[in-house]
Amino acid sequence: MGGSAGSEDGDVGFQIAPMVDVVFVLLLFFMASAGSQVVERELNISLPSGRGGQTTGPPPTPVIISISADGVVSMNNRIFDTPASKELPELRAQLKDNIDRFGDKDPVIIRPDENARQERIIDVLNGAAAAGVKNLTFS
Repeated sequence: MGGSAGSEDGDVGFQIAPMVDVVFVLLLFFMASAGSQVVERELNISLPSGRGGQTTGPPPTPVIISISADGVVSMNNRIFDTPASKELPELRAQLKDNIDRFGDKDPVIIRPDENARQERIIDVLNGAAAAGVKNLTFS
């Protein structure tokens, strides 16, 4: 009977080599997967809270300076200077007065028209710098 447990031709016995191969494959698998494990670390970041560093009072109110296509400069919907005025004395005086009264924490936002001349935008920037504006942005 071929394949019976007692035959001498087909009896190979216990094979250790395939068992060792399987063990090595498992060992390699676990070693490779352990190397890609993500270790979480603690980041020492201080998150801002709503109470700590704020002073009492209202939040800063932005000052919006608009420049129209024809060069008219207005601040918070109030026209200040004509296009002929290159120095913008009224705008400078108002910005200086705002800084003296409220400090330089209020942001100044410049909103030029898409067809406004670059020269007029530079005039407004020069006027804001002469008034002492430090918190300035474009919109």
